[in-house]
Amino acid sequence: MSTITEKVIFVYSLLALAGCASSRANGGPYGFGTTPARGDLAAFYSIPADGRGLPAGEGTYAQGQKVYAGKCAACHGDKLQGVAGAGEALIGGRGTLASGKGMKTIESYWPYATTVFDYVKRAMPFNSPGSLTDNETYAVTAYILAEAKIIDKDTVINAASLSKVRMPNAEGFVPDPRPDVP
Repeated sequence: MSTITEKVIFVYSLLALAGCASSRANGGPYGFGTTPARGDLAAFYSIPADGRGLPAGEGTYAQGQKVYAGKCAACHGDKLQGVAGAGEALIGGRGTLASGKGMKTIESYWPYATTVFDYVKRAMPFNSPGSLTDNETYAVTAYILAEAKIIDKDTVINAASLSKVRMPNAEGFVPDPRPDVP
């Protein structure tokens, strides 16, 4: 486990399993609860920077352009520029964070491309989070990264290629100095 998020999810998973197991063993204090099945905790995941845990599948710019137009553009704009009151801009603002008028976009703020996939997969689209298939998520990620000129439009994004993408602001973050964090 390399991130705090992974450690927190791991601890919560253990606590959930322990709580469910003790509820089953002795009925728990309220007399309800069950041990979760293997798939019950599948929705609680976090994709680390190195891409461990990325699912099978792939997507291209052209596929992502179609998915984006149908499921993302209403909130994020037809050119990823954002829509006031609906969704933030996804691209632009490169190099603006230290200016005092920084734009937090995928292009200017996000240190890892795997985080783009992880966030889109779990939280988007806003009206139906988690509804995109793995292939749709890879495709939308490819589209956004290509529009931001981080990858070429002919790059196929999958578990192997995504973790190799170098984000523009990868060095713009301060490493965590705590000794317990690898």
